[in-house]
Parts: sequence; structure tokens; C-alpha cells
Amino acid sequence: MTPGPPLTLTGTQKAAMVLMQMDQERASDVLKQFNDAEAEEIVAEIVKLRRVDAAVAEQALNEFHELSTSGRRRTRGGHDIAIGLLESSFGAERAAGLMGRVASSAAGKSFEFLETVESGQIQALLDGELPQTIALVLAHLGPERASAVMTGLNPPLRTDVAQCIATMGSATPEAVSVVAESIKSRAGAVASPHLGGSAIGGIQPLVDIINRADVSTERELLESLQERDPGLADEVRARMLTFADIVNLERRDVQQVLRGIEAAVLALAMKGAAEAVITVIRSNVSERNRELLDDEIRAVGPVRVSQVEEARAAVVRAIRDLEAQGTITIQRGDEDEYVD
Repeated sequence: MTPGPPLTLTGTQKAAMVLMQMDQERASDVLKQFNDAEAEEIVAEIVKLRRVDAAVAEQALNEFHELSTSGRRRTRGGHDIAIGLLESSFGAERAAGLMGRVASSAAGKSFEFLETVESGQIQALLDGELPQTIALVLAHLGPERASAVMTGLNPPLRTDVAQCIATMGSATPEAVSVVAESIKSRAGAVASPHLGGSAIGGIQPLVDIINRADVSTERELLESLQERDPGLADEVRARMLTFADIVNLERRDVQQVLRGIEAAVLALAMKGAAEAVITVIRSNVSERNRELLDDEIRAVGPVRVSQVEEARAAVVRAIRDLEAQGTITIQRGDEDEYVD
């Protein structure tokens, strides 16, 4: 048989293969030289490689002169090899954290095929599924996409799904794979999804989703959760980003946020706000813009609460967008920590 063309391997794959051929102590010494992000990438490849054809391993090893006469090649990878290597390199606690991130990342890839699917289509694909199944899918989607899908669910189901996300623990790779395969088959896709590791739900994923929902969806969902599980609702509220969180931003970050908000919207948002919030906003706009803002504030008469909420939501969306872009950093705190 004529041999096929040599495989094109990435640098990470080559590093993973080399480490798989070394004894654990020596491989551990090498892995310690990488930072956490690099180690995660390499270990993720080791987990995926499991068993490697000897010829492929030889191809990678030929690029490393110091290993050219190493003799016997080990061609085993997989979870056990990866976790053993990490524990030897970084200790059990740090290894667990690294493997957790690797597993979570791998699990998310099971649903990569939904990245190009419209939220309305995802909702149709999930029609008739149990709340637990919908929660598993939404927990693997990006917060923006998951929020759009959740908004389209009917209120009772939306509350069920939210509660499932918040109380979700780990999902086995088999469960993630079965759900992903089922939905992918229904969507008419061709390729099979990657097998994932543990899928983690919890309060924060739910908060991330609700934070990106519209005001009415947010209010209805929190009210429903309050009726069903007051403690859960309180914890979700405590973690959610609010208009008042603007006082927890650095001055330059506040200025970045306010730069994109119209004075009329800002004046509405400030209606009835805490004095600390008003002070932070007024002190972080230019003198000219402060005059415009004061004019708008004086012009604002009695307004509906919903109008104020919508204006504040616009400011919160700006904060969320800038945070997602990595432009600003939010340090959330309690209201009694606000200072003038």
C-alpha cells in the first residue's frame, strides 16, 4: 500500500505527542515550563489523542532531535494519562482546576453546530423537550444566544428551565453526547459533535443569560422564581448586574460607558437613582455634557417606571457589552459599600 501524505500537525499536537512518549516524571518537568493556558491546550490534545498511530507519533518526534534515539514510543493518551501528568506537574488541586476547564471547554464543543443557527430555530428544535434537556443545551450556548432562546419560551417553561440551569450539577459526557446527537440529527446536520466532558450549570450561567434578556423577560422570570424558590431568586438578584453597579467601575470605565449614552436616556435612567449613582455619573462627564444632562434632567417630568427601567437597561447593556469586549472590568459590591 502506498503511504499517504504526512499529516499536518499543530504545534500543540506535536507537544502533546512528545509528552505522551516520555516517562511521567520527565514529562512533568517539561509541562511545568508552560503557563496554565498553554498547559490546558496541551492536555486537551492528550485527552483527545488517546491512542496514536506509531507512524504519526514518529512524525512528531522526528522534529525533536533530543528524542531521536529514545527507542520505544508510547502511543497512549486519554483522560487518565492527562490527569496523571497534570497532578505530577502542578499538584492535585491545580490539576483538578485545569482538567475542569479542559472538560468544560470540550463539552461546549458538542453544541458548536448551533452557533450558526438562529435563536428561533433553536427554540423550534427544543420544542417538546424536557426542561432539563433545554437547560443542558442553553448552558452550553453563549449567554447572548441562550438569552434569546429563553426569551422565546413560554413563561412557565422558562421558569422551569431557569431553575434547572441554576441547580444543574455535572452532566456525563454520554448525556451531553446523546442530547447533542439528537438535536443535531433533528437539525439535519451531517458531522458528529465532539464528545464533551462535564457540563457545569449553576447560578452564574443563569445570571449571564438573564442579564442579556429584555426587561420584561427579566422581571417575569425573577418574579416566577421568587414564587417558586425565594432563596434562589434572591441569590440570582444578588449576582445580577444593575444600573447601580456603575458606582463600582473605575473612573475611566465609567467615562467609557457614558460616552455611548445619549443625555436624554441618561437623564431618564437617573430618575430616582441613589445619590451616589448620580454623583458618579455627573462627575464623569465633561462640563459641556454635564450642562446638557442637567437640561435633560430639568425637562423630565413624571414618567412611568417602565420608561426608567428601559433607560437603565440601555446603560446596563452598554456596560455588559464593554465588559464582554474586555474593555472594562466590573467589581460588584453591595449598596452599603457605595461612597459619595
